[in-house]
Amino acid sequence: MLVTGQNRQRKMEYVLIDDLMPQDHLLRKIDKYIDFSFINEICRPYYCKDNGRPAVEPEIMFKMLFLGYLYGIRSETRLVEEVKVNIAYRWFLGYTLEEKIPDASVIWQNRIRRFNGTDIPEQIFNEILKQAISRGLVGGKVLYSDSTHLKANANKNKFVEETIKVESQDYISDLNNAINEDRIAHGKKPLKFEKDRSVTPEDDDDENYFDDNNENSGTPNKDEKKVKTSTTDPDSGFMHRDGKPQGFFYLDHRTVDSKYNIITDTFVTPGNVNDVKPYIERLKYQIDKWGFPVKAVGLDAGYNTSAICKQIYDLGIEPAMGKRRGCQQKGKFGKYKYTYLPEWDIYICPEHNYLQYTTTNRQGYKEYKCKNDRCASCPRREMCLSAKQTTKSIRRHVWEDFKDKAWKFTHTDYGKKIYARRKETIERSFADSKELHGLRYCRLRGLAKVAEQCLLTAAVQNMKKIATALFSFLFVFAKLKPTSCS
Repeated sequence: MLVTGQNRQRKMEYVLIDDLMPQDHLLRKIDKYIDFSFINEICRPYYCKDNGRPAVEPEIMFKMLFLGYLYGIRSETRLVEEVKVNIAYRWFLGYTLEEKIPDASVIWQNRIRRFNGTDIPEQIFNEILKQAISRGLVGGKVLYSDSTHLKANANKNKFVEETIKVESQDYISDLNNAINEDRIAHGKKPLKFEKDRSVTPEDDDDENYFDDNNENSGTPNKDEKKVKTSTTDPDSGFMHRDGKPQGFFYLDHRTVDSKYNIITDTFVTPGNVNDVKPYIERLKYQIDKWGFPVKAVGLDAGYNTSAICKQIYDLGIEPAMGKRRGCQQKGKFGKYKYTYLPEWDIYICPEHNYLQYTTTNRQGYKEYKCKNDRCASCPRREMCLSAKQTTKSIRRHVWEDFKDKAWKFTHTDYGKKIYARRKETIERSFADSKELHGLRYCRLRGLAKVAEQCLLTAAVQNMKKIATALFSFLFVFAKLKPTSCS
């Protein structure tokens, strides 16, 4: 008798759900090598012991969230629908084919009411990282850091302009001391500084500075600045960088270990925060919390400032980083065309004239100037000075020796190997998170909720790394293990 497809749909069968799950499925690997029992323990304080209706087990609820981040399912309603029809998802959660899947409201109600304002996502990320460390998958000797932008859930045209105070850098007291030490060494009087003065972290490579006739010369950093604040998501920041889209964004500052590309740290800031601002603090946090024996770090050119290089070397770490050319006027010599001679503390121009030290300003820059008569008769004057300028002047940061030291290390064989792997580690990590795990856009609004998204995304990426690495070890060991002879 011919059995039609409709008859097959109504046919009752007894099946073992484990038999329907492929042996090499990613979720089977994750379930085998990742211990999720800690979730119930860290969530226990937020549940009543003997009151109310039975709640959905926290481990199951977060495993549902992991599925959403693992497979890039942005909507929780869609996630529940996918779990209902996907046998692999049911197997991972421990549900049979007949059991009812929790409603999507369970997830977002727990987020709003039970876990709002807690550090549960951070604890989950740390526990997964701890499992990677315990299995020897994290070396901690070479760390790569960078940031990527996430489009905020906000309209870029709905904003108000506000004036905010510029926060002073954490190294400001050390910089003030270095400035006065340099001035005293050159026979200058020390300066008196305001208590809360501001110094921007990215003004190290200003090549538009030439002399006192230049409007940029010696201009103090402003204590206040105007910013655009979104009326939809006030926690986000308006970003306008070269080569980047404009609008309201968040930045995910991430660190990746070089051994197996395990993510060791993720930290979220508004999109208008400079990359270098939280870097040193997060690096110290990883060293103190996990005890990483960091020997070197790999960074792109955005981190190449004198202050950052100095703070990295203070930690006993070698930085391999890209070179920042700074702003250069078209048709003019850049700063790199002038040779610095540290033994005489002078600069030599392309015409072999020297620029002598004149002073050290409040922003931490030593100023070097050439004599007027030499610049006036120079045959390459037009490539060095503008029509309004009479004397060539160059700035050098009081900590620029550390930047030169980092540049030399980057060009060693070891430094070249470290920097060459940057695109294979941190850049690959960001690419995977955006292409596979939905990290291009913010699912929710607010800094805390975006941080939750970044932490859980990083957690599932680490789960994948742990599971695939341990599965590969087991596979190789099985192939190499000699067979017994009867």
